[in-house]
Amino acid sequence: MVTFDEFKNMEIVIAEILKVKEHPNADKLYILDVSIGDEEKKVIAGIKTNYSKEELKGKKVVLLNNLEPANIRGEESNGMILAAQDSDSGKISVLTIDKPVSNGSRVS
Repeated sequence: MVTFDEFKNMEIVIAEILKVKEHPNADKLYILDVSIGDEEKKVIAGIKTNYSKEELKGKKVVLLNNLEPANIRGEESNGMILAAQDSDSGKISVLTIDKPVSNGSRVS
């Protein structure tokens, strides 16, 4: 179980995907440049088999922003795009918003 205080320490924000690039060392990964308001970050996401580059560019997604940086196949990732995986089909669906909010808005 996670305590409420532990949950409050997670910085979950809305990010807009600005650029989508192929990962040079992985078939199922994209390199995403995202905006979280006054800052841009690079995030590696394993969503290539479920989304085209065109589908992702401009999409507002939910980002775990204060995750420790990780090196994923030679590229540094500075956050994690949150997604759901369907228990029947295995397909991935990134979490998005249903009304306009500013980049960097905190999810609570």
